[in-house]
Amino acid sequence: MTAMEADGPVRNATNRRTALKRILSRTGPFTDEAYVPGPEVYDFLSTMKILVIGAGGLGCEILKNLALSGFTDIHVIDMDTIDISNLNRQFLFRQADIGKSKAIVAAEFIMKRVKGVKITPYFGKIQDKDEAYYSEFGIVICGLDSVEARRWINATLVNMVDISNPESLKPLIDGGTEGFKGQSRVILPTITSCYECSLEMLGKQQTFPMCTIANTPRLPEHCIEWSSVLEWPKVFKEKKLDNDNPEHVQWLYETALRRAREFNIAGVTYSLTQGVAKNIIPAIASTNAIIAASCCNEALKIATTCNPYMNNYMMYSGSDSIYTYTFEYEKKDDCPVCGNLASDFDANPEWTLEEFIEKLPDSQQVRIKNPSLRTAERNLYLQSPPQLEEATRPNLSKALKELVSNGQEVSITDPGLPFSVKLRLLY
Repeated sequence: MTAMEADGPVRNATNRRTALKRILSRTGPFTDEAYVPGPEVYDFLSTMKILVIGAGGLGCEILKNLALSGFTDIHVIDMDTIDISNLNRQFLFRQADIGKSKAIVAAEFIMKRVKGVKITPYFGKIQDKDEAYYSEFGIVICGLDSVEARRWINATLVNMVDISNPESLKPLIDGGTEGFKGQSRVILPTITSCYECSLEMLGKQQTFPMCTIANTPRLPEHCIEWSSVLEWPKVFKEKKLDNDNPEHVQWLYETALRRAREFNIAGVTYSLTQGVAKNIIPAIASTNAIIAASCCNEALKIATTCNPYMNNYMMYSGSDSIYTYTFEYEKKDDCPVCGNLASDFDANPEWTLEEFIEKLPDSQQVRIKNPSLRTAERNLYLQSPPQLEEATRPNLSKALKELVSNGQEVSITDPGLPFSVKLRLLY
């Protein structure tokens, strides 16, 4: 697919979709035997309601591709506003749009350029919507830069599946980019592996020694971490830092910049502050375009059955050359979302409960930031409400062997995730 022209409306919708109609009007060498080509397929495609989550670098490409691929009822969710740093690759936005909602501006731009397409934006969080909302869509496509948001929507769609109602299964197409690397995947909730099954593939988040951050910063990242980890709680006390809030990120940037000047450190920028605060790598436009094209191809194949959809994971690398590899990521029986078994976790019985909790955010099996822990017999530690936190706080200093026996299951929850992680502790 080609990108939109810089100016002027897209002309001649009939000619623009001639190629698509030609594809849908015939069978191919890999087409399913049950596929019946014809205008009915195109008509069905134009009535399917599809949801795009994220209207950033990847989301702009996905929205454009869908609008030019015959989808005419598109919804988009994004909680971010447009920043000047977005304009080099998020081509649906202009300088006059800075400060406005990404979802709303993207929807208005595409509807102006591609006649006959209706895009319904929502400026807010995906957690604002309930299962009834997500059940309205035939396909969900994610173009997110947040692991937590991906985990939430993945678990939500898995929980929605009712085996007695095939319509409750909503295919999830997930795309992600990291510099010159990217991946796309097709998730059929409860049938194929889900996003949580592959959590171990994520790289370990970079961390810095606290003594370096506090006393001898040498890198711009040290200054940003200082403003986030040490200075924010000192200044704002109980107010929680929201890395998705532009005002909060701006405060981190200005504070880190003052810290950097104090130690003669160069390189603190707003975009770097965003990257460190949100643990993201700056996006590259060409990678976004390739991964978005893959996601939209899969959406077209699922919606029309004109060709087999991907099974189920595609990796892309453009660092040295162009390389792709597609494989089936297997479903895990001990996945906390789509599986039913506890995952084994090697632990030291001499660890205190607090030491065990500190290891959870970086654990490939867990990656939970605000854990509350329980066994079948008792509450080990609860983050909230305050009364229960205070009641379970004494357990933090106790050794694991005093609280959990060898082979016993521990259930871990996080207020930001709609599922629990089950670990079987092995000493």
